[in-house]
Amino acid sequence: MLSKSQIKLVNSLKHKKFRQKHQLFIVEGVKVIKEILKSNLEVEALFATVDLFSFNSENFYLISETDLAKISALSTPQVALALVKIPNKKINVHQQKSLTVALDGVRDPGNLGTIIRLCDWFNVSTLICSPDTVDCYNPKVVQATMGSLARIDVVYEDLKQVLTQTNLPIYGAFMEAKSIYTSHLKPNGILVMGNEANGISNEIENLITHKISIPKFGSAEVESLNVATATSIMLSEFKRGQFIEK
Repeated sequence: MLSKSQIKLVNSLKHKKFRQKHQLFIVEGVKVIKEILKSNLEVEALFATVDLFSFNSENFYLISETDLAKISALSTPQVALALVKIPNKKINVHQQKSLTVALDGVRDPGNLGTIIRLCDWFNVSTLICSPDTVDCYNPKVVQATMGSLARIDVVYEDLKQVLTQTNLPIYGAFMEAKSIYTSHLKPNGILVMGNEANGISNEIENLITHKISIPKFGSAEVESLNVATATSIMLSEFKRGQFIEK
């Protein structure tokens, strides 16, 4: 049976300020938790209605479905919930030997979660987020990553400072720019994707060295692509170019 203090702690982690205070985040679902357990991330505690994990720790708690519902962030709780320590990650962009993705003010948890999965799929190991990008440890983001969060280094940095200090080519996604299909894309560089409503901010736009776009072939009524969809197309094109060069 869960104690009141455990219920209070877990529920507090649904809010960013308490995740930062306790340096913990919530992971739910058997598949995602198993991905976390295989990674270098440290599981602080595991609560489950059935024992499906090889988690030999005094911090494993077998609980009822009723208790799980009290701490779950999901409308339909999924068998298990884990508390995971937030890793302390720093990144040196100059040491990156492949493509890095940077996000400028992406606010939607589903978009960020999908972009983290895309980084995992396309072997982009580092994702740099501006401070106003949604927290990657938000429960909705964690769920949307489907375990990919365990394999991608997500760091929050002053994007202007990072881009000012790098000598790598900086690609930026814009509505009106040179088509990505006719652009020469270098394998190591930084791809900047902007906010869902406003795109890349003016401050960051001034630091972009290569402006690229996804040309529109269809209806003029379609104003723009979802940022996660646009990221998938751009990453695919970057990787396609590397495949052709081989």
